[in-house]
Amino acid sequence: MTTSRSVDVLVVGAGPAGLSAAARLAASGAGRVEVLEREQQAGGVPRHCAHGGFGTWTRPLTGPRYVRLLTEAAERAGAVIRTGTSVLDWAGPDPAGPGARPVLTAVGPGGPETIEARAVVLATGARERPRTARLVPGTRPAGVYTTGELQQAVHLFGQDVGTHAVVVGAEDVSYAAAATVRAAGAEVVALVTEHPRAQSGRARAQSARLCHRVPLLTDTAIAELLGWGRLSGVRVRHRDGRTAVLACDTVVFTGDFVPDHELARRGGLALDPGTLGPAVDGALHTSRPGVFAAGNVLHAVERAGTVAGEGAGVAGAVLEFLAGTPWPEPGLPLAVEAPLRWIAPNRISPAAPPARYVLRTSTPLTRPVLRIHQDGRLLHSERPGFGTALPNRPLALTARWTGRADPKGGEVRVSVR
Repeated sequence: MTTSRSVDVLVVGAGPAGLSAAARLAASGAGRVEVLEREQQAGGVPRHCAHGGFGTWTRPLTGPRYVRLLTEAAERAGAVIRTGTSVLDWAGPDPAGPGARPVLTAVGPGGPETIEARAVVLATGARERPRTARLVPGTRPAGVYTTGELQQAVHLFGQDVGTHAVVVGAEDVSYAAAATVRAAGAEVVALVTEHPRAQSGRARAQSARLCHRVPLLTDTAIAELLGWGRLSGVRVRHRDGRTAVLACDTVVFTGDFVPDHELARRGGLALDPGTLGPAVDGALHTSRPGVFAAGNVLHAVERAGTVAGEGAGVAGAVLEFLAGTPWPEPGLPLAVEAPLRWIAPNRISPAAPPARYVLRTSTPLTRPVLRIHQDGRLLHSERPGFGTALPNRPLALTARWTGRADPKGGEVRVSVR
């Protein structure tokens, strides 16, 4: 039997963004704030990241400790966190119909239920593409992981993950995966990346000490998985066409994150073609009234501290909506030109300028200059404050130029010079 009930704010996802949003909303008197999480424990990805680097510079924390603090803050503020509960779909024949309150169907320990909310915050996060989505050919042996699967196997379940591992990728999450392999008592055979250099920051410096003298194979791709029953090796292909076999019994595919956007898509929300997440303005309004989005469902993927701040920030817009502020118009679309990959937020609303925009590039850029145009008119030109922009690393753009965009004009585009 399906039960029906109502809440004031429903937050879908109990990662850093969802927990931070719930904590601020509950503390600000938003009414009944409820967080639904399909896993058995709140916290999202950081709950199985045993390495440090979370929290602040003055108070560095491990992932589990960091999310415990976020969870305690949300519960202390009065938010209800329900784990082991999966949100299945939107109810009603037209989930994006005008004037309708969001209604979601879910199933948990108590069975199926229908939940109506005055406002919904989608904080469903992101995931790494597995081997199948990367179209890596070969056999289907045991010993193939993503970073999240590896960390859960080692840190949550204490499982054996083999003796010799190849890590695919050379960004922050890749070095964290290599450190997890070492923590499990296995050897890292090599890190393999298609890029000409590593795309890592401070996490690399922390993890590299654990991965001393591990070969980094650049301009190299995984061409095939080998072995029956258990992985016995990977065939790699260098950019010049040469191939080689690396003997290993474990391979970890890292990075290549995509938003967990299935719920947004089923709800009829407009998706941005660059990020593949919900299209949002600076205050994180989606295309459907009453539905907001925050965290890595918008931009796969930013650090936990960044998305936690975003979750706290979206709470302000939710409170204004609950107080009667009208839902804004969709605003101007904001797009990027190659070699830039995407930008978030990706809608410009005069009433909701963001604190900043975040972008990604597909190729290294040396001393890039970002240029913003609309209908052939230059609105702004800006050089980010560093020498080289790398793929899989944040590239920031200020928002002080948004007032120069013509609200009745065409699409605003960001290019690089």
